[in-house]
Amino acid sequence: MSKTIIQSAAVKSKQDTRLVEALNLVLADSYALMSLTHLAHWNVEGPGFFSLHKAFEDQYEDLFEAVDEIAERIRALEHYAIGGLTKLARTAGMEEFTSPQSQKDYVASLIVAHEKVIDDAARARDLSGEFEDPETQDLMIKRIQSHQKTVWMLKSFLRS
Repeated sequence: MSKTIIQSAAVKSKQDTRLVEALNLVLADSYALMSLTHLAHWNVEGPGFFSLHKAFEDQYEDLFEAVDEIAERIRALEHYAIGGLTKLARTAGMEEFTSPQSQKDYVASLIVAHEKVIDDAARARDLSGEFEDPETQDLMIKRIQSHQKTVWMLKSFLRS
């Protein structure tokens, strides 16, 4: 093998590692957010209970599918997805909240968590563009759009 091919493979491997680390962060963020959303779903109370209970359910179900898509994308890149509750929580570094809380506090906390996922997914999107990986870039764009829509809806609830 020529020296140029070996160097090119080393550069590609380094790029892949950076991208996979970014994807594993989005995976961990999404898993942590799914757990927090599920917690809010179980424990929300008050006059907006039915609408929030259903909205949170829709959100954690979307996140469950997203976690699988992100992990499978990592595997398609011939790397391994991280797992385990402790590892995912440490990697995400997302602040957990406790119950009970007011409806508005659940919503406000989830907004903060969604915004973290948006920021981390944007970094993964940018890296995938830099590394000419349009499939991963498309996945991250899809996830960003989903989180932006959810943030808009949650912020709209707070305006009530």
